[in-house]
Amino acid sequence: MTQVPSTLPPGQRRRIIVRGLLRAAASTVVLVAVYFLVPLDRIGAAPLWVTLAIALLVLLGVTIWQVSRIVRSAHPRLRAIEALAITAPLYLLLFASTYVVIAASDPDTFTAHPLTRLDALYFTITIFATVGFGDISPASQGARLLVMIQMILNLLVLGAGIQVFVGAAKRGRSAD
Repeated sequence: MTQVPSTLPPGQRRRIIVRGLLRAAASTVVLVAVYFLVPLDRIGAAPLWVTLAIALLVLLGVTIWQVSRIVRSAHPRLRAIEALAITAPLYLLLFASTYVVIAASDPDTFTAHPLTRLDALYFTITIFATVGFGDISPASQGARLLVMIQMILNLLVLGAGIQVFVGAAKRGRSAD
């Protein structure tokens, strides 16, 4: 049985927490770098619904993998924070990538011309945060449908998604 962070000496506890937070930050930086570097123009050949379905399956797979890692972790609460730092950016970047791909196939899909990767990420985050400044908005029916799907999934991610990680952390703690 491993010690939980609260029973460790303060110095060791701090090192474990700092390492976990650094891993979380590094994961986010890597995901954002991949988003800006991956050649998204090759994805445009597949139908949008196929691309989105594959992206959401990848997200589901990563989430399931993260939950199993939380439950088996010696420090499940810290592992849950790391998992959130991977899945939340991945979720946002998958939608931003989808917006980039559809805007590249039809420049009139969004009000911003052209929709850059930074524009798409900005738009995705404003939708996620429910801010919606209105400077970029969907102009086609397909884009509006996709944005509505993101809004509905945002509610699920914020409600059920976070609850899954919290529940996994509790289960992992009770296994000690």
